Amino acid sequence: MNKIFARFVKDESGATAIEYGLIASLIGVAIIAGVKALGTSLSSTFAAVSGNLTTQ
Repeated sequence: MNKIFARFVKDESGATAIEYGLIASLIGVAIIAGVKALGTSLSSTFAAVSGNLTTQ
């Protein structure tokens, strides 16, 4: 019984999977933030172009 418990304590494969999951979620958050900032910038650019086209 002690050997099984000792092997369970030494097993770190679950911790590694959690770490990879956290890294992937942080990368996802960074991508979402970047796309949102780019979308806002593009929206204002297209609004400016549209405004210039309608005045001429």
